[in-house]
Amino acid sequence: MSDQTTPELLRASSRDSEPHLSRSLSNRHIQLLAIGGAIGTGLFMGSGKTISVAGPSVIFVYMIIGFMLFFVMRAMGQLLLSNLNYKSFSDFAGDLLGPWAGFFTGWTYWFCWVVTGVADVIAIAGYADELWPGIQLWIPGLATIIILLLLNLPTVKAFGETEFWFALIKIIAIVALIVVGLVMIFTGFQSNAGTASFTNLWSHGGFFPKEFMGFVAGFQIAVFAFVGIELVGTAAAETKNPEHNLPRAINAIPLRVMLFYVGALIILMSVTPWTEFKAGQSPFIAMFSLAGLGMAATVVNLVVLTSAMSSANSGIYSTSRMVYGLANDGDAPKLFGRLSSRKVPQNALFLSCVLLLAGVALLYAGKDVGVAFDMVTTVSAVCFMFVWSIILASYLVYRKRRPEQHAASPFKMPGGIPMVWVVFAFFAFLVWALTTQPDTLTALLVTPIWFAILGVAYGIVRRTPLHQARVAEWKAMAEGETAATR
Repeated sequence: MSDQTTPELLRASSRDSEPHLSRSLSNRHIQLLAIGGAIGTGLFMGSGKTISVAGPSVIFVYMIIGFMLFFVMRAMGQLLLSNLNYKSFSDFAGDLLGPWAGFFTGWTYWFCWVVTGVADVIAIAGYADELWPGIQLWIPGLATIIILLLLNLPTVKAFGETEFWFALIKIIAIVALIVVGLVMIFTGFQSNAGTASFTNLWSHGGFFPKEFMGFVAGFQIAVFAFVGIELVGTAAAETKNPEHNLPRAINAIPLRVMLFYVGALIILMSVTPWTEFKAGQSPFIAMFSLAGLGMAATVVNLVVLTSAMSSANSGIYSTSRMVYGLANDGDAPKLFGRLSSRKVPQNALFLSCVLLLAGVALLYAGKDVGVAFDMVTTVSAVCFMFVWSIILASYLVYRKRRPEQHAASPFKMPGGIPMVWVVFAFFAFLVWALTTQPDTLTALLVTPIWFAILGVAYGIVRRTPLHQARVAEWKAMAEGETAATR
């Protein structure tokens, strides 16, 4: 065997022996997975801080972020549907930008969700303590990890079913808030804060009471609420009829942002003036309590508990699938590239759950861990922006190298190349916004450490035979496409 043929044969051999994920997620699973990804725990608990910082202008903040990320999702959808062999966005990043991009994207996305999952375990323990005062915090933390592992191990359909019901609970809670709020507004409900009315949106300093920098601070906090919106991209390889179901889930995102974020915030700030909101307090609990619903605190705590469970569930799913894909590409140990008899990457699932145990350990690390953890989760959100940027960069290369595929695509990204640069400019604005506050600036400055670690790891991995085969294949494909376009 000559040295020249070795990379190609290695790659071909790996493809032939590569196990396949099962396409078991139906349309209702994907639709609710997209909703669950778009509605984070931040809406229930974090919106109080966002409103107090930006005032009514937070409505425009959520609209703008949702509008921009819709184009990221459309670019992702077009690329995933251009080749159904892509298991996730790390696959098309590696194919279009080079193996380094697949490695950096896959591991960065894994890191994002591991950190988010650990945060969710800590949050769940905190909510459990409010519902059952005095409970040992390790009990709900450990119970959460065991429950999620047992739900994910049987089949991917079990994950989809669990996420379906978690997302449904969040939807019911938001719709209930909107309905109760509308009744309070149209009946002129009176409270210590005044009369419930839509005029509260502009009668306390206008829509921009904190002026431009308050508006900017809103972006800095609100962008974290959209983390997970790209989750349907990691489920592409396990989706039934992806040509039909993925476009439907992605196209519904603007409507969901308008209803679940903008609609809920308009109601909250109409019933109670924005000046009454405080960081660390749930606006949902406050409004239901105001309406005289005595069980509101317990009910909303249960809703937030399931919301955090939903996020942790998504984290376990997405990290396991990403590690599985990396292992099959030679970018992670082969051990994590094996499927169970039910076509579930159980070794990768066990890895995710073991790492979530860090959340249980952090519960006993003292109060200082809260400050450190806020910074780490900010780093995670910055890394999510990196992943979104890689998706857009992959789209630009796709348009240049595969014009025939783009022309034939039934699901083209609206706005095309000019819109990509508009979204890039928006991301640059978000990075600048993160520099305006000391805590987020610190997180922004330590983020390069993660990429330095990845750079060292890639320097080691790139020497492996399978990875060299990927490089050889990518170069051959790129040269062939370049020759075809001349």
